[in-house]
Order: sequence, then C-alpha cells, then structure tokens
Amino acid sequence: MSDKNKAILEAANAAIAQGNNEGFLSFCADDMEWTFVGDKTLKGKEAVRQWMAMTYIEPPKFRVANLIAEGDFVTALGDITMKDEDGKAADYSYCDIWRFHGGKIVELRAFVLKTEVKDETSSAA
Repeated sequence: MSDKNKAILEAANAAIAQGNNEGFLSFCADDMEWTFVGDKTLKGKEAVRQWMAMTYIEPPKFRVANLIAEGDFVTALGDITMKDEDGKAADYSYCDIWRFHGGKIVELRAFVLKTEVKDETSSAA
C-alpha cells in the first residue's frame, strides 16, 4: 500500500508542477484537511482549491530530497521555490506528512520554513 500512496503523491505533485491544480485535487478526498503547522488549516477540497488559486499563481518548483512511505503515510522532505506576495521568488524548506485512505489524500501536515539563500561571493575572506 505504501508504494501505491507514494506513486499517488508523485503524480499529484507532478500536476502541481505543471500548473494543474485540478489534477492535484483529483487525488484528494472531498473532506481533506491541509494543516500548515503553526499557521492555519484548510478544511475541505474547496478551501484547498481557493488557497491554491491565490498562492500558486505560477507553479512552484519542488526539489524532493526524501520520500518515505509506510502504511497510510508518505513523508516528503525537500525545498520549494514559489512567488511571494511581491511576485519575487522565495525559497522554503518543507517536511510534509501526507495521510491516505482509500487511494485518496485525506490529510496533510505541512511544516514549512522560509529560507534565505546567502550569496557566498560577497562574504569577506
């Protein structure tokens, strides 16, 4: 089951990377919950749809370092770049814990931190 869930998540994330939010949502249960730990919780597919429409104006760029699947859970660790409120590219590191039921995404707990990329060429030697 865990390999199947991993494949579902990979397909769902590929849809997001292509700007296909509805493709992503097709992998989600109607009553899914997406929790940004320390911030907010989106309840239901429609709330996720609205958030994605406002946030993913341009498709984000994912770099997955690890994808670990066990039972009904898949954990993804990596980095994401997306446009911030000012339209500038912003980098984040994330750890997402996805829960599946019946072949659908039913829950996401997202731990996301904005990261600063340091320009090492400007530091004094």
